[in-house]
Amino acid sequence: MDLGIAGRRALVCGASKGLGRACALALAREGVFVTLVARGEAALRATLSDIEAMGAKGVMVVGDITTPAGRQAALAACPEPDILVTNAGGPPPGDFRQWSRDDWLAALEANMLTPIELIKATVDGMIARRFGRIVNITSAAVKAPIDVLGLSNGARSGLTGFVAGLARQTVRYNVTINNLLPGFFATDRVRAVIMAQAEKMGVGYEEALARRVATIPAGRIGDPAEFGAACAFLCSAQAGYITGMNFLIDGGAYPGTF
Repeated sequence: MDLGIAGRRALVCGASKGLGRACALALAREGVFVTLVARGEAALRATLSDIEAMGAKGVMVVGDITTPAGRQAALAACPEPDILVTNAGGPPPGDFRQWSRDDWLAALEANMLTPIELIKATVDGMIARRFGRIVNITSAAVKAPIDVLGLSNGARSGLTGFVAGLARQTVRYNVTINNLLPGFFATDRVRAVIMAQAEKMGVGYEEALARRVATIPAGRIGDPAEFGAACAFLCSAQAGYITGMNFLIDGGAYPGTF
């Protein structure tokens, strides 16, 4: 399927590794000019090289998107994106009794306030041009909270509530806002979560991983490329009637009907 977004411009955050990288590659394959933002220069450069190797184009911005300076640099490189993919590393796992107020504020800054600031900076331009696709990478923890991820549970749920209202205001201008909720994919983040759960259960990493996989009906951890493809479709010309939705991609792990 031709997604109808060749020649569009995208700003993809956290694009050097994991799910952000997968989204950037999927968009680049569709002919989108991608601005990649992440903190790690070496990994970011490798992603850009992969994009150029497929004959696509992009630029990279090394910076921390959760800071005002990082957002300023990203928006200077891509001031009028047609597509915005917000993404930032999740806060560390742990026990809420050990978290300080500063820990909570850092989680909110990264996983709620930064996406809102980026949306605020770009959505009116999208409305004026009558095309915009905003995809927020949140977490399956929004739908089914994970005990060791309390900081993420709270911050990402706050973003979800905000998006639910705004998405209904922008869709009439062909600007959609949706959230992708990843379950367990083969990323560094998931490895850290599994390690935390292993320590809590008093077992080894491989045992903790096997127990987690046993709870996934698909019988495996997800491939980031699958996630990237879903993101690309939500950014497509054909997805203009989808907004304010939370798409859980977890191999069937969530047991509910709704």
